[in-house]
Amino acid sequence: MRRTIVNPKTIAKPIAPYSHVAIVEARRLAFIAGQIAMDKKGKVVGKGDFERQFHQVFANLNGLLKGIGASFNHVVQFTTFLVDSRDIPTFFEVRNAYFKKIFPKKDYPPNTLLVIDRLALEDFLLEVEAIAALD
Repeated sequence: MRRTIVNPKTIAKPIAPYSHVAIVEARRLAFIAGQIAMDKKGKVVGKGDFERQFHQVFANLNGLLKGIGASFNHVVQFTTFLVDSRDIPTFFEVRNAYFKKIFPKKDYPPNTLLVIDRLALEDFLLEVEAIAALD
């Protein structure tokens, strides 16, 4: 097995000891660390605004995918973490609208949705990780 760790310059550096992407040569899978609402300068985006944070999280995922020569069409699984169950209806609404744009064939990857106590920093309302299968 050969593993390549990648931290593309298309988004902020990791805020703790982890990498954004691990590419495993055995199956060419990319395991993408959970993304939070942080801009390229490392600043929180949309404090208290779930919809803005959602869009920043997916902008970060998109930047990571592009940084490794992939797109959302390469994603084979998402895991989503929310810190407040009251955000679930908004999550579904915003995700449905966004996914219609990025998955026009409606070939949506699996997603596990978890509601947890909190994320690494209290300002973050959601986090999304992904697994991508690369060409």
